[in-house]
Amino acid sequence: MKRTFTGLLASVMVVTAIPFLFATGTVAEPTVQAASTEELPVVGSYAELKKLIQSSDLDSYHYATMETTVAMPVAAPSTANKVADTSSGAVRGDFSTTNTQVQGVDEADIVKSDGTYLYQSTQNEVRIIKAYPVTEMKVASRISYDNGKFVPQEMYVDDRRLIVIGQADETISYSPGPASKRGIPRYQGMQSVKTMIYDITDKKQPRLIRQLELEGQYMSSRKIGASLYVTANHYMDTYRIMQEKAEVPGPTYKDSIHHNQYQTIPYSEIRYFPDHFRPEYLIVAGVNLDDSQQKMSLNTYLGAGENIYASTKNLYVAVTQNNAQPVAVKQKGATTPLIAPPIESDTTIYRFAMNKGDIRYTGKGSVPGRILNQFSMDENGGYFRIATTSGNMWRDDEFTSKNNLYVLDNKLELFGKLEGIAPGERIYSVRFMGDRAYMVTFKKVDPLFVLDLKKPSAPSVLGALKIPGYSDYLHPYDENHIIGFGKEAESDKDWAYYQGMKIALFDVSDVTKPKEKFKTVIGDRGTDSELLRNHKALLFSKEKNLLAFPVSVHERTAEQKAKNDMREYGHFTFQGAYVYQLDLQKGFQLTDQITHLSKEDVAKAGEGWYDSSSNIKRILTIGDTLYTVSDDYVKTQQLSTPKKENILPLTK
Repeated sequence: MKRTFTGLLASVMVVTAIPFLFATGTVAEPTVQAASTEELPVVGSYAELKKLIQSSDLDSYHYATMETTVAMPVAAPSTANKVADTSSGAVRGDFSTTNTQVQGVDEADIVKSDGTYLYQSTQNEVRIIKAYPVTEMKVASRISYDNGKFVPQEMYVDDRRLIVIGQADETISYSPGPASKRGIPRYQGMQSVKTMIYDITDKKQPRLIRQLELEGQYMSSRKIGASLYVTANHYMDTYRIMQEKAEVPGPTYKDSIHHNQYQTIPYSEIRYFPDHFRPEYLIVAGVNLDDSQQKMSLNTYLGAGENIYASTKNLYVAVTQNNAQPVAVKQKGATTPLIAPPIESDTTIYRFAMNKGDIRYTGKGSVPGRILNQFSMDENGGYFRIATTSGNMWRDDEFTSKNNLYVLDNKLELFGKLEGIAPGERIYSVRFMGDRAYMVTFKKVDPLFVLDLKKPSAPSVLGALKIPGYSDYLHPYDENHIIGFGKEAESDKDWAYYQGMKIALFDVSDVTKPKEKFKTVIGDRGTDSELLRNHKALLFSKEKNLLAFPVSVHERTAEQKAKNDMREYGHFTFQGAYVYQLDLQKGFQLTDQITHLSKEDVAKAGEGWYDSSSNIKRILTIGDTLYTVSDDYVKTQQLSTPKKENILPLTK
């Protein structure tokens, strides 16, 4: 069976419908599994690895995870120093930082700021841009990667360092082992997650001081102070392992401070989860950037991760486990056992303690259902909270979709649960805020649920609001208000069709009766924003009453509007930043629409989506200046009036 790799990166897998195979299948009731804090068993040797592969049901794995699943959008790779908390948004001092999930836990992103300089990651280079004051704006230096073997993806910045994380392609040699004749070295291509650490004391001449590599595909990372944590997934070629006589080595890694050659992680140091086998390696690494003598802390497991959540002390890796089982199907007079698509999925959570770059496995737990993204998870007061969707929206029997919230204790054992929320719908967004959680589900209308978590053993629904459309991302405004970003929707008797981008401010002062206090809709069907998939695209400052994000606008013509067909898409008309003033008295006031596209660019775009290096990707502030950043330009203007514009070309 041919295998594709949609599930190996930071994505959540959702089961699709293949109903005819379920006619004779039955499924056990899903249960919350207790945590395992005992030391996990090691693979031990290459021979034992082969035994594990032989005893596993790989056909079931391939069928469940690849043939019957699709990747859901995930809150992608990120970066920042201060979190979007309920009071100040993502603003530190008088300049904005990346919008992150947890205060004190930085996430990597494609643009960073330190209040004077902007740092930008593109496909081929990283730029250090003198941004403040505006009258002195210029490119201070460039770090180029023009050999095509390294593609930067995102970055961190602190007072002394620039940390660039990306994918690298290398060719490495390895010993073929004793089974090979003459012991001739072999060569193979290798994909790795490479972390490049630069000293940026001199912004004009950044100096590479350390390189870290993990074989595999980048999943995500976090930075807490000087401690950096990186996760990667590495696909295991089981066919090669079982067919090739020579020993196939385990994953490799390298730390340039401690060794020049790639090191192979021995099978004696690779652990596995006895109840789940996946033909992938999960590699979790930590390093203290202030201590160059400390070696990289490595944990390697048979398994794979899809989403990570980090508090200031613990890192959680979540992975979907699909429950597929044989179903007898008659074909040409013979009865053949086939693997049915899973009716149910579980989410397994692996927990790691983090301490100054050291990372240590401390247990796992499992809950029914699958999560949406990192915002489906939260740690508070020693409890781990997680929201899942179980079942399938297309079913109308006992296996129809339901949404749930589980509370696990510090042993990752079930402590409280709330199940069966909004049957027939699935979760579109979740936000935990202290003793409350907000959950948006959707099928034809958008119920916003307010959940009470004050009593962890008995979470409950406080109130719900049903309105058209849905929210893909929820962001705190203050203790009693939350902003939803998503899509407007119109429905007929059978279906709901998303329309333009919808922004709403919800008032939850009365938790039993949440209200949609203000809303605005951008464009028509086809309008989209990276913010709906990646929270780091948002600029929000409650103090400045400022809200901004990049958006691609599609609008219907007068002819289309006259037809009033909710299924029809609009035509591309704009890409850039929408800038709003937001307060509790007047709601959303659009103050600016900033684009880096010329009239010629828009003309070239035609009717559909337009991918251009002039598309605005991030919006930031330093003092009273607003910066919009694309691959081609940095454009500035004052937030106060009169507006003074300045533009810096970034291409050579």
